[in-house]
Amino acid sequence: MATSLLLLLDDIASTLDDVALMTKVAVKKTAGVLGDDLALNAKQITGAPADRELPVVFKVAIGSLANKGILVPTALMLNWLLPDAITPLLIIGGAFLCFEGTEKVLHKFTHAENSNGGEDSSPDQVETNDNRQTESSRIRGAIRTDFILSAEIIVITLGVVADKPFFTQLSVLVAIALLMTVGVYGLVAGIVKLDDVGILLLQQPNSAGQMIGRAIIRVTPWIMRFLTFAGTAAMFLVGGGIVLHGIPPLHHAIEHGIHASAPNLTSLLMMLANGICGILTGTTIL
Repeated sequence: MATSLLLLLDDIASTLDDVALMTKVAVKKTAGVLGDDLALNAKQITGAPADRELPVVFKVAIGSLANKGILVPTALMLNWLLPDAITPLLIIGGAFLCFEGTEKVLHKFTHAENSNGGEDSSPDQVETNDNRQTESSRIRGAIRTDFILSAEIIVITLGVVADKPFFTQLSVLVAIALLMTVGVYGLVAGIVKLDDVGILLLQQPNSAGQMIGRAIIRVTPWIMRFLTFAGTAAMFLVGGGIVLHGIPPLHHAIEHGIHASAPNLTSLLMMLANGICGILTGTTIL
């Protein structure tokens, strides 16, 4: 009896070690997408009124957890029943991301044109309704985008643990889903409240704190502008990358051509190829 219990505990310990190791490998593999996820989500949430920033981040984080709650069992089921269906579904998601990126770029230009010659209808109430609409559409858009990025991360993770037992697959996927949500949205919350941290430091009696506070307040608008640009670029890079990877002959031909002509710039030029593919896909759908 004691021997059986010790063997069981040994099995559990080795399984947990396996889960920890596979989670570490999966984190490394998904690091690039996590960076894009951070830029995209920070960009989506940027622009909310100061008192609504954290509630918006919280709502999107809850939506992100719900996305993972759908994606993890779906990915496991598809991997078991229809493994060939995962790539086409990812391509559809990537194409949608490219479409959203193109739509955002066009909206930015058309919105700028419309704002030059618009009417001024009823003041405060209209503005409040607009703010509510903008907030809910911002949350919906961020959750929608998160779904596609999460799907890619879940599929990459599934590829890492494909040959492992079911319990290891499930444990690693759940660990990655939780780590990703807490990590990304914790950082997003920190980014959107940077200006508040700067103001708080400005009120400190010591000059060092005030100096850091002033620096943060000066830098914050530039960070927000960069995130807006990086978030839109990430839509094309991630979406285009998914579409390109989903067409292996084209992807291998481009990769081989780049590697043959400029081996030192392979990563940079592949990123450029992903971006071009993303722009072309988005404009074709639109």
